[in-house]
Amino acid sequence: MPELQLLFLLFVANGTPIITSWLLGHSYERPLDGGRCLRDGNPLFGKTKTLRGLFSALFVTTLFAPLLGFSWQVGLLVAAFAMFGDLLSSFIKRRRGMPSSSMALGLDQIPESLLPLLACRQLVELSWPSLAMLVLLFLLVELLLSRLLYLLHIRKRPY
Repeated sequence: MPELQLLFLLFVANGTPIITSWLLGHSYERPLDGGRCLRDGNPLFGKTKTLRGLFSALFVTTLFAPLLGFSWQVGLLVAAFAMFGDLLSSFIKRRRGMPSSSMALGLDQIPESLLPLLACRQLVELSWPSLAMLVLLFLLVELLLSRLLYLLHIRKRPY
């Protein structure tokens, strides 16, 4: 079932920055926004959105895609739009005055699953009902995985 492989690819894209941070600690950590703040006094994205996380997601997801039956281009597309969705969520949360790594149910899961699925929908022949099912599954499984990663001391905060 290609939907399950696509769901796994979404988890690879979104999980790679977390695993990379756990493995490397603060090494090579550079915030994407360079620490810049906007007029509201809050950072553009926050300190946890790093170049290292972006590049690791792009690299690892692109490598994983062919192992799951997709082209490397689909992997790159999924990673790029998952990271864009994650940055969009962070941007909105900072505008709402929420700190980095704080939870916003739905806002933390939907953009980083919906945007990549929309971007590659035609390439992988994904139906609209399958797309909706994958977004819902991503939301539910991500909440469970987040707790597990917290219990394993890989994530700093549970959702």
